Amino acid sequence: MAQSQDKSDQTLRLGVIGLVHDHVSWIFNRNKKDVTIVGVVETNQEAIARYKKRYKLHDSLFFETYKDLYLKAKPQAVSAFNATKNHLEVVAFFAPRKIPIMVEKPMATTYEDALKMAALSKQYSVPLLINYETSWYASTYEAKALLSQNRIGNLNKLVFNTGHPGPKEIGCSSEFLEWLTDPILNGGGALTDFGCYGANLSTWILNGQTPLTVTCVAKQTKPEIYPKVDDDTTIVLEYEKQQVVIQASWNWSHNRKDMQLYGSNGYINCLNGSKMTLLKDESIGEQMHKPKPIKSFQEDPFRLLYEVVHKERSIPPNSLYSIENNLIVSKILSLALLSTQEKKSLPWNYLD
Repeated sequence: MAQSQDKSDQTLRLGVIGLVHDHVSWIFNRNKKDVTIVGVVETNQEAIARYKKRYKLHDSLFFETYKDLYLKAKPQAVSAFNATKNHLEVVAFFAPRKIPIMVEKPMATTYEDALKMAALSKQYSVPLLINYETSWYASTYEAKALLSQNRIGNLNKLVFNTGHPGPKEIGCSSEFLEWLTDPILNGGGALTDFGCYGANLSTWILNGQTPLTVTCVAKQTKPEIYPKVDDDTTIVLEYEKQQVVIQASWNWSHNRKDMQLYGSNGYINCLNGSKMTLLKDESIGEQMHKPKPIKSFQEDPFRLLYEVVHKERSIPPNSLYSIENNLIVSKILSLALLSTQEKKSLPWNYLD
């Protein structure tokens, strides 16, 4: 991981916002020279000490405020690894200063905050990207290509299974757990943490369609561990021609991010980022299917951010990282949370 300052266009001068999201290890473990970390904003001393030791980071890399980072490190873009609730303040500071921003999924804790973030990005003509691990999967892009080739007939049902045995159970850091299990800072529990994946992917696969209704059942299977938030949630989205089922949980027996797409003539099963099966003929049965390779900016969000800054790569509307897609995601999650509270299906215009 490069840390030295490099003013050439061969590197992206990246500011890292927060160390309290364990996904930040993605950028520290990335061993490519096209991105240089020029500063980190963090005040949590335990996190700072741990990352300093783990990655041999110099004291000069750390700043307490966005302003200090901006003035002293001169980043060309920032990537946010702080509590989801704080994404809005990151955009509010850096967008007026024309600094492109990438935040970890989901975009925001509420639809209201997401709308404010989108408005700031538009007002200042500054790119805002929302990063999901499933956006790096070759199987994700292959699945949509197979649908466009009509390989399984008319698409009827989309099922997403995402999550793990629980953030505490898998050993997430204490500073990550502190906000991840807080209903305000995270917006919910498994509902927001993993429900966002299915909402993002289904919106992309269905080309930006919005559901007619949103229905959600959220449970607390481990209230002694997660007393404030849900840990096992199912969201059902009704569309005119499709049904989407999102099973988001901190109570799986294992880690999983898989999706099944069911058509009138067969199905696509994406087991992970690289393994897929395809059924086109029941008499032949399910067969392994190898996804085609994807481009470097598709499999690496930091390469994408580099190209946004240095090659003026645009983020197409409704693409996985896009504001348009993620405004729909935010509305789905907000309606899902309300559905659990009101114990009924809610129409899409309920928040309008």
